[in-house]
Amino acid sequence: MRAAIVPAASIVLLLGACAPLPPRTAERPLRSQAPLDAPASAGEKAAWPEARWWRHYGDATLDALIDQGLENAPSLHVAGARFSAARAAVREAGANVGARVDLQAQYQRQRLSDNGMIPPQFLGFNWYNQADLGLAASYTFDWWGKQRSVVESAVDMARASQAEREAAHLTLAALIADTYFGWQLDQARLALANRRAEDAQRAQGIASSRVAAEIDPPDVLHAATAAAAAAREQVAGLEGSARLRVVALAALAGKAPSELPSLSARALPEVSAALPDDVGIDLLARRPDIVASRWRVEAARRSVDSARADYYPDVSLHALLGVESLKLGKLLRAGSGVPSLGAALHLPLFDSGRIAARLGATRAQLQSAIADYDDSIVGAAKDVATQLALRDQLLRQRAEAATQSVAAENALRLAQARVAAGTVDLRPQLQAEQQSLSQQDAALQLQGAALSADIGLRRALGGGYEPDPALRGGSARLNDSPKKTQP
Repeated sequence: MRAAIVPAASIVLLLGACAPLPPRTAERPLRSQAPLDAPASAGEKAAWPEARWWRHYGDATLDALIDQGLENAPSLHVAGARFSAARAAVREAGANVGARVDLQAQYQRQRLSDNGMIPPQFLGFNWYNQADLGLAASYTFDWWGKQRSVVESAVDMARASQAEREAAHLTLAALIADTYFGWQLDQARLALANRRAEDAQRAQGIASSRVAAEIDPPDVLHAATAAAAAAREQVAGLEGSARLRVVALAALAGKAPSELPSLSARALPEVSAALPDDVGIDLLARRPDIVASRWRVEAARRSVDSARADYYPDVSLHALLGVESLKLGKLLRAGSGVPSLGAALHLPLFDSGRIAARLGATRAQLQSAIADYDDSIVGAAKDVATQLALRDQLLRQRAEAATQSVAAENALRLAQARVAAGTVDLRPQLQAEQQSLSQQDAALQLQGAALSADIGLRRALGGGYEPDPALRGGSARLNDSPKKTQP
């Protein structure tokens, strides 16, 4: 009868422990693609950016600057430290799973109280020695997947940290490229500004001579002097902007300005208007910030699974192979052995709502992670659409600016011909040259802005981030649990 009561009671307790298990709540489905449509003006299709996407611009100095930045930037060291901490958390979580074996040893000398339960006069001594030596082993069965979920959650967070590190790399490379080409734009505009300053100085000299000869009134000279000063002011502004960009490049690369590679003026690279196919679907696996958010969703899911497993009983086995003796010399004798073997069962029957509160908190964290994931997708789609529209607009503006530049060049050649023929003085030629230089400067600014938008678009497209195999394939797999592998 007693033998039958024990199993029956165990079954009743197990059923009672599992009875209050709450049902799984329905999750809000994850987005299967970004809300993004390629505009009709995108024209030809292009491949996704490569891992070292900045090499597309064919500038060895830019390559060296970005290599320095990726090696020395303090912000990347912070991202790397976070990834290392996440990997350590994976190892810590994994260490709590499976069997455990401990060596235990103890030696103590203790006095019996004269007023204790056993008076020392009956034993014949007040002081005694106690020596213990044993090998303890334990194993907790993970039948409900609690520990497995903890490990998988840590793995997912590590993969999120890894993606965040790649996002930091991408942001830094884009900043360096944008700053470098900003310096190149300053150099190109500075060459034009110097020519404009020279022309303004010549115009001031002509005005001074004409006023001195009383051909023109003095206010003509005042206007020419102001124009020359404005031209010199633009030169000073561009020179200062170039110096500030060098300082910014040094900070981004983690170097002193003198340690940067030698910078020399080069023509700005051309920009195309191409866009990859299926950008709305593939973007989800190619943006490192979106991938990081996706892995945080998976980590939150595993945390919910672990919290639900708290409602189930924990079963563990314990074994001890040890010896115990009051005399140290007899510790290793066969008669000192105290082996033991046992099992433990933990049943969460009543805990004042602690388990339910933890489950509710993990579910709230999961919903927050899903909301962050959706927000990152919408933000990425806006980023791509904005950069693409801006680049397309600037390219069209640049085409019109090129037409204006051609017209200004034609007007300059006509003015030069008149001066050469002696029909007019030098002033119409200087005015035409000023107009031509202004049009060239406007075209340069549009080209620089289009290049900056192109860099922004490559960053918005993920900058060549390699999609995780578990997340590759678009919407068909985005709502599945990725296969877990050690990062």
